[in-house]
Formats: sequence, structure tokens, C-alpha cells
Amino acid sequence: MLLALAIAAVTLVVVATVVLPLMKGARAAPERAAFDRAVYRDQLKELERDRARGLIEGDEAAAARLEIERRLLAADAPEPAAVRSAGSPMLAVALALLLPAVAAGIYLALGAPTVPDEPYAARGPERALAAAQGRHRDVAGALAALEQELQANPDDAEKWLLLARSVASLGQWQKSANAYQRALALTKNRPDVASAYGEMLVFAADGIVTPRAQEAFTAALARAPKDMAARYYLALAEAQAGNAQAAIDAWQKLAAEVADPELRDRLRARITETADSAGITPPKLAAAATPAGPSAEDEARAAEMTPEQRQQMIRGMVDGLAARLKANPEDLDGWLRLARAYTVLGERDNAADAYEQAARLKPDDMGIPLAEADALITDHSPQAPLPERAVALWQHVDAQDPKQPQALWYLGLAAAQQRRLAAASGYWERLLPLLPEGSDQHKMVAAAIAALQGKQ
Repeated sequence: MLLALAIAAVTLVVVATVVLPLMKGARAAPERAAFDRAVYRDQLKELERDRARGLIEGDEAAAARLEIERRLLAADAPEPAAVRSAGSPMLAVALALLLPAVAAGIYLALGAPTVPDEPYAARGPERALAAAQGRHRDVAGALAALEQELQANPDDAEKWLLLARSVASLGQWQKSANAYQRALALTKNRPDVASAYGEMLVFAADGIVTPRAQEAFTAALARAPKDMAARYYLALAEAQAGNAQAAIDAWQKLAAEVADPELRDRLRARITETADSAGITPPKLAAAATPAGPSAEDEARAAEMTPEQRQQMIRGMVDGLAARLKANPEDLDGWLRLARAYTVLGERDNAADAYEQAARLKPDDMGIPLAEADALITDHSPQAPLPERAVALWQHVDAQDPKQPQALWYLGLAAAQQRRLAAASGYWERLLPLLPEGSDQHKMVAAAIAALQGKQ
């Protein structure tokens, strides 16, 4: 209703603008002679003032007066009367009726008068599109800023990894592969980076495992034999090379180690597709490994137990997991689960030993030795010296990743406990720029550095 009233008001304004001048007729323009006569009279008055002040002599004043009077007389000559256009009431009435009718006809032909109003809040697809466009602009701006930072500091491996993951989320596979390649060189061929680099090469080649991708996956497996992505794509390379049975066997081994339903569905589809292409009867997918965690029945049974019985059940599950890992010592996830279980039970040394086994399987993951060190200092008294085993782990992490804040903090703390104040200050001065300025951590480290400098 409001829209209709607004359109009617605009139409009335337009009609009035066009019709009213036709009703009144045009006004005669003012005569040019009247303007000229006023100018000449002003010139005569100015001439008299100049003569009275002595600025012009009598003969010159008389000649000028005669000239001005001649022009004044000429301006007094009659001019043809200005034509005054007469109004046209009939034309005005016709236009007043015609303009709204034409506007209404155009709207009825091109508009949609029967469609109800739809507030912007109710237009879900349109709002989703606008939000997506806004996010795209935000992501594009963030990527541009990240690329500028990398131009200034091209040796920052973590930022190359961030760029690689970010452009991969936008489907820019080749650009992501290039970023992973830079990160691979900076991380000294870290296996997870090599695997991600190979995957981007596969995506960029429309699903073909190229020779460069095969090299990346092989390098990843050489240092991380359980890397599932590398194993999956190397099996795909076998299938693309015509070695169907080798590909199926590799995928079956992988299926036996994973329980994730989505990944198992992908493996089943690959095996079926490869077998059908080779004229082989598709085998049944290998059974998944038994999950190490408690089942729903275990949880229900635990809810009915006393605390002592529940603790005994947990101990039995942990011992069972430890026994299975002795039979299958290459299970990285199993060792990590066992380490976390021992940490919950408060068995620090056992937790550290489990983390150490996990670190053996994934030596380039600095998160594992950091977790091992955390397990060693669980319930650690601030007055007691930090365990030497934990200090050695932080030193190992610092040697591999000099920008690891957790390692730098504890190494500085260990040095301060040993009264090696210059070394402690050095660790914390390296840590300070890695912390957000103004944060509580930044203030705490700055205060610690100031206290050390006061003691030196």
C-alpha cells in the first residue's frame, strides 16, 4: 500500500510540473531597451561626478555627455512587442490524463503488481549470497595481506603453510601446491607437508597422481610410514598405472586400520571402481580395526559402578591398550591415546614413555615432545626444579622450531632456576615478540625480563 501511495505522489508531481506551465502560458521576457536605458542614466550620473571632482575637463565631459545621450535616445526607440505565448488548457488536460495512463500501462506490462512484498530479512538466498560475497572480500583482503608479509619475510614456513591451506579452501590448487612447495623446503621435507603438497598436485592435475606427486608421497612415507593420505594416493597411482590388484591390496590394508565411516565409503567406492575396470570381482571391504575407546555398553556399565570399580575398569582398558600396542607398535594414534590415558591416571613417567613412542613414529611433529614435557610437569611444584627429561625435550623442540613459545618459556624458567640469568633473559627476549602485545602473557614475560635485568 505504501508503495502505491508513493508512486501516485511521484506521478502527481510529474504531471503538475508538465501541465501547470501550459495552463498559465509563458511570460514575456523583460525588454533589453529598459536595461540599456538604466545603464546610460547611471553613466550620465557618473560623468557628472567625475566632472565635479575635476577628473575630466569641460570639453571632454560635453563630448562624453553627447555620446551617452545619443545612445539613450537610440534606446528609447520603440521595439517590436514581445510575443507572449498563450496558454493551452486543452493540451494541459490531455497530458494530465495521458501521463498517468501511460505510466500505469507500462507498469502493468513490465511490473508484477500481484507479487506480494518480501522483506529483505525473509530473502534467505539473497542474504546468503550477500554474506558470501562479503566473506569472499574479507578472505581476499586477508590473503593479500598475507602475501605482502611473505614478500617481506619469505622464510616464514608457518605463513607459507597458512597461505597454502587458505588458497586450497578457495579451490586454487596450483597456487596452494606452490605455497606447500616453499614450506616443504623451509621445513626440511616435513612428511605432513610433503603429503599435503602431493595432494594439491593431484587436485591441480584433475585427480591424476603425477610423477611429482608420487615423489612427494613416497618422501612422506619414508619418514611417516602410517601417513594415510600418502598411502591412499600411492594406491591410486597404481590403479591409474593399470596395476589394479596392487591398488586394491593397498586400499584393503588401509581400510583395516581406519574406522571413519566416510573414509571407508571412499575406499569401498575406489576398490569397486578399480575392480570393475579390471574385470575383477570386487572384494568385501576389510574389517575396521576395533576402536580402543569404551563402547556404549562400557559407558553404561561404568555409570553403575562404584568409584573403585570404575577406576579398576579404566585400569583394565589402559592395560589392554598397552598390550595391543606391544603387538602393533606402529600405531601412532594408539600411543597418543595411551599417553593421554596415563596422564589422566597421574602416571607421568608412563605417559612420557608413551609419548616418546609416538614421537618415534612422527619425529617432525613438535606437538608430541611438548605434550610429553607437559605430562612430566603435571602437578609439578613451582619451587621444585624442572625435570631434566622435560628440559631436554624443550631443548629438542627449540632446536627444531626456534619460535615455539612454550619451549622458550620453560627453558628460560629452567635457566633462571639454575641462576643462569643471562641465558634465561635470552630465552624470554626471544619469546616476547611472539606474544600479542598488551596481552597478559606479554606483560608477564616483560616483567620477568625486567626482574632478571635488575638482578644482573
